[in-house]
Amino acid sequence: MTKEANSGQVEYWNSAAGDKWTTNQERLDRLLSLVTNRLFERMAIQPGERVIDIGCGTGASALRAAQAVGPDGQVFGVDISEPMLGLARKRAEGVDNLNLEIADAQSHGFEPDAYDLLQSRFGVMFFADPTAAFANLLTALRPGGRMEFVCWAAMVDNPWFMIPRNAAAHHLGEPEPLPPRAPGPTAFAEADYVMEILHDAGFGEVRVDTEACELIGADSIANTAALAVNIGPAARIMKLYEPSPETIAAITADVEAGLAPYLGVDGVRVPAKLNFVSAKRP
Repeated sequence: MTKEANSGQVEYWNSAAGDKWTTNQERLDRLLSLVTNRLFERMAIQPGERVIDIGCGTGASALRAAQAVGPDGQVFGVDISEPMLGLARKRAEGVDNLNLEIADAQSHGFEPDAYDLLQSRFGVMFFADPTAAFANLLTALRPGGRMEFVCWAAMVDNPWFMIPRNAAAHHLGEPEPLPPRAPGPTAFAEADYVMEILHDAGFGEVRVDTEACELIGADSIANTAALAVNIGPAARIMKLYEPSPETIAAITADVEAGLAPYLGVDGVRVPAKLNFVSAKRP
């Protein structure tokens, strides 16, 4: 595949989207903290292992993997977003066993047969040609090496997406629908589709476990709603329609109302449905 294969995603994640994730890094790491914990339970990283973190973003999962593999291990984090990787590099200063590089995992020439684990937290759903991307990643694994990643299940099963999306659509109108498997957050919502891709790419022992998890909101409904409006489906719709400040305030108020049932004694906890995917190189 050519390096331009994911040019649309490169443009997207090097624009306002990448800047938003960088600005909100602490909130997003908190939001996804329980998801990250579950992914690391499943990966069971061992000291001395070599790991590739696909779509490592601002670095949370790569840094945690570097700690898990210890001084005798190595983590190679790749991402296409300069803003996000720039922040990851700042966070990784002094971490000698973590290498971060701007690279498109669909076409990057990885060191062959060299890694024990491919890991990703929401970083693999954006490939223009996912079968080609995973076939390329497979070459980096040693025989018997494993892959573990987490991706979103269906949007309708995730209030974090549906509440802001519906609020924005209510005030601005429905956007042009995208194909259900188009590159994006919920591209891998269908377990059978994910299994087909990975089998076609050459992986074996493919397994998809759909699990419930909680997303940890901000310190208040208002701050949680502000994040939900700023990143995700609502932000994409608002970018299309460029609403007035008054309309943005109305959308945000609707999102606050939608999230209110998830406020408990220990803060905002939004239920999520996720696909945890495991596979091995034969």
